[in-house]
Amino acid sequence: MAADVAGWSSGGSSLPSRFFIDDNLWRDAPLLTGQTSFEPLPDVKNILVTGGEGFIASWLVRHLVLKYPTAYNIICFDKLDYCSSLNNSRMLEGRPNFKFFHGDLLKPGDVLRCLRKYEIDTVFHLAAQSHVDLSFGNSYSFTNSEVYGEVETDAEDLTEHSVLSPTNPYAASKAAAEMFVTAYVNSFRLPAVIIRLNNVYGPHQFPEKIIPKFINLLQRHKPLYIHGSGHNTRRFLYAGDAADAFDTILHRGEIGRTYNVDSRDEISNLDLAQKLISIFGGEGAIQHTKDRPFNDKRYAVDGSKLRQLGWKPRVSFEEGLASTVQWYGKFSGWWGEIESILSPFPEVVKKDGHDGEGEGERSKSGQDGDAAILQADVGAEKIVGAGGCGVSNGKANGVNGASSKKRKADAMEDDE
Repeated sequence: MAADVAGWSSGGSSLPSRFFIDDNLWRDAPLLTGQTSFEPLPDVKNILVTGGEGFIASWLVRHLVLKYPTAYNIICFDKLDYCSSLNNSRMLEGRPNFKFFHGDLLKPGDVLRCLRKYEIDTVFHLAAQSHVDLSFGNSYSFTNSEVYGEVETDAEDLTEHSVLSPTNPYAASKAAAEMFVTAYVNSFRLPAVIIRLNNVYGPHQFPEKIIPKFINLLQRHKPLYIHGSGHNTRRFLYAGDAADAFDTILHRGEIGRTYNVDSRDEISNLDLAQKLISIFGGEGAIQHTKDRPFNDKRYAVDGSKLRQLGWKPRVSFEEGLASTVQWYGKFSGWWGEIESILSPFPEVVKKDGHDGEGEGERSKSGQDGDAAILQADVGAEKIVGAGGCGVSNGKANGVNGASSKKRKADAMEDDE
């Protein structure tokens, strides 16, 4: 019988067994979380985190499990897509306030089964495929970073009230998700909070994103691929600071608000490549490739509203980058074979394609975030998420091998 409590067996799952084979690599990994901790909320007990085996969400899962061991039960809900890894939470196995649930958000039965089984009262909706390059070629799969669009060099930072002007399918899907949330807030009084993040980086990030990708390329003595001139800039936020932001908004945020999670650590892609080459002792080369169909010049948001709640980034870019390089130096095998992901323009293609499942990488494949938190009064439903992410509070009614036939989400029903 497949269990969501003890062990990570593939019994009863339709997923390739690579998701469940335990190579014990995680046993030597540090248990990374954010730094904040607050007085627990009296109306919050059972928290569901969607996409919990992905990058940002796994940071939040570990953070909540460790910071609130007796106050909150954390249920990690994940489809286990190409960018997920059970290694991201294996170190939590055996802790009484942690459970894993294998399910697909596009299957209402999975979602309802999980909500009912664990009597979920709060939801952090962070599940998303978030790689911009992939969204140009496979827009349909991108259900959920930069909803504001690009910001000119001499322009002011954008506030929560700035006009949304997304420039790629990924960002457009997030903006659309926000509109759905806002519509439900206005029409049905759904208690919600929208959270918008900058580019998040750090340990546990799948190597399709620029920082872990460059690190992995340098480890393999390969050139660093730069889209276009490389003068496009991004502001980077360490993942631990992102977890702190979610934690702060959950405990101090105001229902109905939108919060920008900002960073002042702005750097061009070209300068980032040169900085990483320097960290690797000057051993490395840069190779320019064709640009994206549209490549935003820069993103810049104003996070003053969140800072007024007491949050601020605690990890400098220099410190975070150094620790990230160190982590990938020790755990480069975290996701198994990733060579195909390290090309300039990878793709995700269907492998067996039954019922929309079975996607795999051919050349390239997601995570940063926007988030939404839906919170409620007693008896209502509260949802929290990112870039189409949300938190919900209230009672719910109503990671290399062969595959087997029964889905884990269905098999777990027998374990109640």
